Amino acid sequence: MKNKKYITLGFTSVGLAITLLLSTNIFAASAEEQKKEELSRLQALAKFTKVISIVEQYNVDNVNIEGLMDKALEGMLVNLDAHSSYLKKDDYKKLKVQTNGEFGGLGITVGIKDGALTVIAPIEGTPADKAGIKAGDIILKINDESTISMTIDDAVGIMRGAVGTPITLTIVRQGESKPLIMKIVRGNITIESVYTKAIGDNILYIRVTTFDKKVAEDVAKALKIKKATTKGIILDLRNNPGGLLDQAVELVDLFVDEGEIVSQKGRNEIDNKVYKATPSANTVKVPVVVLINSGSASASEIVSGSLQDHKRAILVGENTFGKGSVQVVLPLSEEEAIKLTIARYYLPSGRTIQAVGVKPDIEVLPGELNTTKSEFAIKEADLKKHLEEELQKVGGDKNDKENKDDEKSDKDKKDIITPEMLNKDIQLKEGVDIIKALIITKG
Repeated sequence: MKNKKYITLGFTSVGLAITLLLSTNIFAASAEEQKKEELSRLQALAKFTKVISIVEQYNVDNVNIEGLMDKALEGMLVNLDAHSSYLKKDDYKKLKVQTNGEFGGLGITVGIKDGALTVIAPIEGTPADKAGIKAGDIILKINDESTISMTIDDAVGIMRGAVGTPITLTIVRQGESKPLIMKIVRGNITIESVYTKAIGDNILYIRVTTFDKKVAEDVAKALKIKKATTKGIILDLRNNPGGLLDQAVELVDLFVDEGEIVSQKGRNEIDNKVYKATPSANTVKVPVVVLINSGSASASEIVSGSLQDHKRAILVGENTFGKGSVQVVLPLSEEEAIKLTIARYYLPSGRTIQAVGVKPDIEVLPGELNTTKSEFAIKEADLKKHLEEELQKVGGDKNDKENKDDEKSDKDKKDIITPEMLNKDIQLKEGVDIIKALIITKG
């Protein structure tokens, strides 16, 4: 019995000795790795300092240390990814001006796609939109300056300017045999981020052009006003370049009452966040169709993708842009900062948006619906309109009154989408047809 006790103690001692030996080896290996990493870091910094010194001493142009450091920082950040950048004094100032919501420019959002400066979307009603700039256009030149190797911030800085001043863009567009030259006059960019229209008696059309700080509030107001008559919703996010994350989350929250809306994951745990829906008695329950295209990016992709994952909406249109990363602006001083990608967005199903975008449930290319109509046919409404025009030639107070009624009628038409308008937008028409079917199915 005593021998067994000694044997047991012997095994225990050996076990402890092996454990201590392994622990010592692990700590030693860990310390060795840390030492190697620190040495590698010092060697890299020494190399950088040596290159700076050589360039400063032998470069053909007289460059100072501040200029060299600026170029080094710019090069480092721009090579991390398409959205990171070093913001010098003027760049940082322009970024602050941009957040005020009103500025002189063209009204387009751009990004780097496959190494080219690409239009994500023109903002509705702006000079770029009126000039015919389209989502997916590649900007080859701004005035006479090539955009090859140009950063997003540099491009935006050149395109912004005093209201009323001209700018020329050279555009490469799919399907065009040669580049397009577009002359645009800069305008004062003010954005109507949300507006609504009626389609028929029971479908509400909601257009969101960008995600500014009042989007969710404005959509909620529109839904409340039209609640009694709304049996289906068309949410149009086409050519919406994105905006504020919290507005995207709050917009989804209007239609979803539980579960994850979106999450962001980064290298550091502090950058990991999960945004969830909040239960509410006011959650909208009617069928929803979301319209998307290649100009739908960032916040638009979060909204459309999240509603798709929750099976809360049917997505119609084209694949979205694929901008699903999180940037923060980190000040270096009061006048300089860096814009750095710190995380990526993930939809409730775990899929990423970055570079792949969101795929629609039903793919519909843009265009008009071809309708055939007999040129000899005349409708009662057309005949009435013709006769009214003839009566106007006679004159009289009655005609003045009728003219005022017509003006009122035209004003009312601004708040509706007519069948003729639907025929000119096949993606919207497809969405309306789906909503009508869902309304019937729901009963």
